[in-house]
Amino acid sequence: MLGSFSSSHEEEEDPSDLQYQIPQPSRAFIPPAIQMRQLLISCAELVSQSDFSAARRLLSILSSNSSPFGDSTERLVHQFSTALSLRLSRYAAPNSGAMPASVNTAAADSDTFHSTYLSLNQITPFIRFSQLTANQAILEAVEGQRAIHILDFDTMHGVQWPPLMQAIAERCDDLHPPPMIRITGTGEDLGILQRTGDRLLKFAQSLGLKFQFHPLLLHNDPTSVPLYLPSALQLLPDETLAVNCVLYLHRLLKDDSRDLRLFLHKIKSLEPKVVTIAEKEANHNHPLFLQRFVEALDHYTAVFDSLEATLPPNSGERLAVERIWFGREIIDIVSAEGDDRRERHERFESWEVMLRSSGFSNVPLSPFALSQAKLLLRLHYPSEGYRLQIINDSFFLGWQNQALFSVSSWH
Repeated sequence: MLGSFSSSHEEEEDPSDLQYQIPQPSRAFIPPAIQMRQLLISCAELVSQSDFSAARRLLSILSSNSSPFGDSTERLVHQFSTALSLRLSRYAAPNSGAMPASVNTAAADSDTFHSTYLSLNQITPFIRFSQLTANQAILEAVEGQRAIHILDFDTMHGVQWPPLMQAIAERCDDLHPPPMIRITGTGEDLGILQRTGDRLLKFAQSLGLKFQFHPLLLHNDPTSVPLYLPSALQLLPDETLAVNCVLYLHRLLKDDSRDLRLFLHKIKSLEPKVVTIAEKEANHNHPLFLQRFVEALDHYTAVFDSLEATLPPNSGERLAVERIWFGREIIDIVSAEGDDRRERHERFESWEVMLRSSGFSNVPLSPFALSQAKLLLRLHYPSEGYRLQIINDSFFLGWQNQALFSVSSWH
């Protein structure tokens, strides 16, 4: 059976090979999720031990029992098998000319990637929950201010900001005129940033708000931001600054936290009224590959299970999100090393330690922010599987008993 790592061959063989000679299962038999999980971990262990021939044999079995079109287990195994295969290509034959591990062959072009982000924003609550909660923290921090400046790291399509603009406009009347709103949006594609700015300007004008958008290129290297941030950012004397880091801080981590700590020091020197942070609740930055692999497997198992429970089996959007968005993340975490690895997520307690040591204090998220998050889940993602928790004055959203995202506010 699949769970048995023994051979029935009678002739003498190297004992180190015996335990990984697994008989090929019939195509009609689909192993249960727990067996497939153990096979993935066993394969990752072989890779970490540089036993590449045994890892390839196990990968062939995993691949034959996986599919991007099957149930959540088959789809998950497909993504992790692809990532393990890329790692093997890179490290078993480093001079073979294999494509860099950070490149996902499934992610076709920039337009496809960004349209997938919009789908992700619709079919899962995680990003909308993060943005909605961050917006409420910003709204409460800047209430009554006449000029607001938001420094937004990795703006992409700017979908976070129309709801905040609308909330600001609804609070205005003859006695409380609308404030001036400026957003400095960062990103790696100037064209996308400019189109985002144009859309936000039109939306702000429809609400009668005074608005400006300033694009700030990150030059494809987030760790260089602290070097030019103060000079590149235009801050006016009467502006109240809010800094938004939704799914951004982990990109500043390398094999150490020096760049992140420098970034936090620069942000603190700008004296923002509030800093909002959202990150995945997982340790995908562990220096040991096997530890990182198991952590990623647990995290994405819960993510794929949530998609399985909330979307129809033939959902094209789900397929694209899993293949292009989550597939890219899994490939990065599993197959890349060193400077090539960008998806270096950490758990909340790690961010908390780094933020406090950089001079920031946690600002409790409000009861209204909690009621908003609950309403979002009830109206748009009505599944009993999603769990919302409050820990250390911060919000955690997860699936079943596993926290997957955290949102916090700092000053």
